Amino acid sequence: MDIIAPTADHVKALLSGEGSGHDWWHTERVWRMAKRIGEAEGADLLVVELAALLHDIADWKFHGGDSSVGPKLAREWLGPHVAPAVMQHVCEILASISFKGAAVEQPVLSLEGRAVQDADRLDAIGAIGIARAFAYGGSKGRPIYDPTSKPVEHRTAESYLRSNGTTINHFYEKLLLLKDRMNTATGRAIAEQRHEFMEEYLRQFYEDWEGGVRRAGRA
Repeated sequence: MDIIAPTADHVKALLSGEGSGHDWWHTERVWRMAKRIGEAEGADLLVVELAALLHDIADWKFHGGDSSVGPKLAREWLGPHVAPAVMQHVCEILASISFKGAAVEQPVLSLEGRAVQDADRLDAIGAIGIARAFAYGGSKGRPIYDPTSKPVEHRTAESYLRSNGTTINHFYEKLLLLKDRMNTATGRAIAEQRHEFMEEYLRQFYEDWEGGVRRAGRA
């Protein structure tokens, strides 16, 4: 049985219409990018595709910081369809790929996990990443920007989860850090241009905020 197409349909039904930037189209982009990276890196594409498709079925941020919900739902879906080793590998990836704070240690990932993580992180930067950041901030009632509020280097997942900072702060707390945290050569190459786009966006944002006067030293 081809489990990929039914899994895509399953996830699409679960996530269609989600409004925080973690919708089906986010998953579809991550799926396509993960396949691209996985092929380039020689990864097991069955594991890569299943992990990419299932990576946001229960994002830990929306379940009180509980990273076990996604893997649990993935096991329930995959159990009748794939070998136990494949299911275990996918669930280990789902439990480990999320960014949980700038100073929080990242678990060691398999090659397949690195491909999926890069794909997910690439969708968090660049033009679409900017749009998703503001969609997520709006869904949480966060301000766009407050000059008196400074970015925080979150040292624990709990601190990151409880953060109420502005969306612009989120660029410094996560998005601008991702370029240097890519795992694969493919991911790093794509991240370069997307990172530059975000830096230019922020320069324009500050210029517009100040009424059209660009201030030296802002990035």
